[in-house]
Amino acid sequence: MQHRNTIRLAASATAVIAAALSLTACDPGDDSGAAKTSSPAPASAAPSRTAPAATNPTPTAPSASRSSGGGTSTAPGAPASPISGTVTGTKPTCSVSAVNATAYQAANRPDGTGTGAAIVEFTNVSGHACVLRGHPSVAGAGNGSPEHNSPLKVTPTGTASAVPLAPGGKAWVKLTFHQVQGEADGYCVSGAKPAVYPTLVIGLPGSGAHQVALSDGEFAECDNTVTATAVSAAKPS
Repeated sequence: MQHRNTIRLAASATAVIAAALSLTACDPGDDSGAAKTSSPAPASAAPSRTAPAATNPTPTAPSASRSSGGGTSTAPGAPASPISGTVTGTKPTCSVSAVNATAYQAANRPDGTGTGAAIVEFTNVSGHACVLRGHPSVAGAGNGSPEHNSPLKVTPTGTASAVPLAPGGKAWVKLTFHQVQGEADGYCVSGAKPAVYPTLVIGLPGSGAHQVALSDGEFAECDNTVTATAVSAAKPS
């Protein structure tokens, strides 16, 4: 009798253990069981494999210049544009109305009975400083007819440079002609006929043309040829 009870107890214990094991296997709250039956992670959940941004990205090259408020600033390291325009302090060229011209015979002139050589004096009659420069052009003309003239062939001599004139300031050129020889109407060594002009028309670069008459006679010369100095601040003789 006792042996049967032992067998029944053992069988009952076995049944209880089997039931417990069955309940454990079916429990949905077991984390370890869920991990074993989970599906692979979707592709959208996969960690990103994009390469990290470069630590020192290459900067975009700046443009050569950029405008701001109408001005232009040059990129660092680029050479600056050369400054254009006139140099500060440069005086303007004397206009035709700023200059008064007169003429007289030179003290030193070739031997003969003609004009030989003449000095043309330019005076700044404006109220501001200006500049005369260059060698003159020369033409023979009648009184009051500067547009009807006969150009003379000019041989320039000396170096031309700018001559600044204050208001009232003066500058000069010297004209040396092929001299007329002999008495009365005279003659030219070349055999040409002497020419006599009541006035000369003297032109200067940028300063217009000026009609001048000798203070003591007329311009008598040969061959329509003249040697002319450049405008000078020193008065020639």
